[in-house]
Amino acid sequence: MSPEGWTGVFARSQQRPLSDVPRLVVLLLFLSLGIQLVLHTHYEVKDAVARPLPSPPSTHYLSLFSLADDIVIAKMLMLWLQAFDNQPGVSLPLTQLDYDHVVAWLNTILSLDERGQYPILAAARIYAEVPDSAKKRQMLTFVYEKFLDDPDRRWPAMAHGVFLAKHRLNDLPLALKYAEALAANVTLQDVPFWVRQMHIYVLEDMGELEAARVLVGGLIDSGTIRDPNELRFLQARLAELEAAQAVDR
Repeated sequence: MSPEGWTGVFARSQQRPLSDVPRLVVLLLFLSLGIQLVLHTHYEVKDAVARPLPSPPSTHYLSLFSLADDIVIAKMLMLWLQAFDNQPGVSLPLTQLDYDHVVAWLNTILSLDERGQYPILAAARIYAEVPDSAKKRQMLTFVYEKFLDDPDRRWPAMAHGVFLAKHRLNDLPLALKYAEALAANVTLQDVPFWVRQMHIYVLEDMGELEAARVLVGGLIDSGTIRDPNELRFLQARLAELEAAQAVDR
């Protein structure tokens, strides 16, 4: 017989039938499997209970934990916060989150990464989109305050805030406040010109045609508008406002 054949015979001779295994060993095996199933079921039920969003730790503690790489820990915390509503076995509606804690987490993340923009955008486009007016307003207030700290980089979130105040909250005075903040604080030359003109549309929606007309005329006469496309846009808007006023009279 070849060496391979002897190896196969030897291997088979080492295998013991299941009946040779002591009953106590088999019993312990099934008992351990049963305990695993019970524990697994227990922890699944436990994990299925929604956990409340805790308050954030101090930035000093987080800086120590991050080993001085604050930007990395800021990004990790933002991912954790955004995924918090999807807990094991539970999909938690955003409206059930403690928004005081949400704002605290966003502030903490921004303090670790002051140039980070995603927390502001998440506030405007995720946390402010809930069907809860009070929480929507709370998040828009956060966006507005942080926009004022860095208008030239945070204007996209504030522009979305104008849309939410106007179309979701139906609060035209609030929309005007945000739109006027955009016009007064954004200084970038390559920002879309509609960003600085949003307050004109809000004034029209409020029925303040004369105020909108005066505003547009003042912008044209000021000589500060150098973009030909923007200037043509304002001239067309002025003509439309004057025509609308003539109809009202």
